[in-house]
Amino acid sequence: MTASNGSEIAVRRTRALARLAVEVGANVAPGQDVVVLAYDVEYAGLARELADAAYQAGAHYVSVLYWDQHVKRSRLLHADDDTLDYTPGWWDRHIEECLERRSASIVVWGDPNPDLLNEIDPARAGRDSMPLTGPLHAMHASGEVNWTVIPGASSGVARRLLGSDDVDALWDVFAPILRLDAEDPVKAWREHVAHLRTRAEGLNAHGFEALRFHGPGTDLTLGLLRGALWIAAGFETNWGREMIANMPTEEVFTTPDYRVAEGTVAATRPFQLIGGPTVEGLRLRFEGGRVVEVEADVGADAIRARLESDEGAARLGEVALVDGTSPIGRSGHVFKDILFDENATCHIALGNGYSFTVPDLPEDQYGRERRGFNLSGIHQDLMIGGPEVAVDGLDGAGNATPILRDDVWLLE
Repeated sequence: MTASNGSEIAVRRTRALARLAVEVGANVAPGQDVVVLAYDVEYAGLARELADAAYQAGAHYVSVLYWDQHVKRSRLLHADDDTLDYTPGWWDRHIEECLERRSASIVVWGDPNPDLLNEIDPARAGRDSMPLTGPLHAMHASGEVNWTVIPGASSGVARRLLGSDDVDALWDVFAPILRLDAEDPVKAWREHVAHLRTRAEGLNAHGFEALRFHGPGTDLTLGLLRGALWIAAGFETNWGREMIANMPTEEVFTTPDYRVAEGTVAATRPFQLIGGPTVEGLRLRFEGGRVVEVEADVGADAIRARLESDEGAARLGEVALVDGTSPIGRSGHVFKDILFDENATCHIALGNGYSFTVPDLPEDQYGRERRGFNLSGIHQDLMIGGPEVAVDGLDGAGNATPILRDDVWLLE
């Protein structure tokens, strides 16, 4: 079987990435169903390799779903305004079945046409979150499924990043980031995740109650949810299956208390609004845990529309720390792709929190909200770190312990 119509290098690396995603990322179990969601039809070669690797790992049945942004563009251009919040029932039912059967989920991410929606009214674009819907985020946050998100390589991504259609050159950028250039990529990934887990354990030992980010345009203090753990993207499901939520990953992260966020923050990288247009030069102001002011050089209206999608969209659900050793940050590229850029530097996420970071989180919605855990149908990461942004951990008395300075990890 051929992984793609590309060069021998592209075929070999596509196959290697599929193996990593199946064996290490999602860690597919024998007898398990697998659902592959490819964010574009251009990733058919990788999707087929994922199916092949999954069946070799003993999968019971592999389903492959393809998304097409061109079809989404048609909807946003022509559909009645009052239909844009609609999600087809089959989509939610397939998510329910994944939860019931504890299927493995593999998402192939990467938008080959990131400017496709630029002409769309941002208010309309911000209302259509398909295919990365609230139920999909909730499924991944539930701890009931083993899942991973991996990048796809395409000529469109190569044009966006490198200015040419050279997919082999794009793989040259991806290889060190994904550790495909290691003598044993599987071993390299396991060692890397162990290092991140050690870092998370150090943060947990300090027991910080809040974080402060300060730098150009940024002076933000956010509270940390009581009982929430710092974890790496390599963790276990509720039933003990190890997984790595996204490949690449360079972060350690936890859940904020959505009621405690004060100050201003400036995004340090442009980013693509999930399922929407690119946002550049974003500035936010928080009061009482909510975004109360939005400014941006490009894409402000799209952000405002997304923040209005539900009650929790304007509050925080995640905070993550990344230092300057990240091969993504060191690559010198701004990917304008959340999967990469969120692992280049520190970030926060608007919207839904990750329940698996809070061992004693109540099951009911009221109990979670009362605890300070944010609930939302969105989860939008935005990058706020870099060499000029310092990060401190704060104890209950407000005493500060340096965590990051000049992109160097200082915490012991």
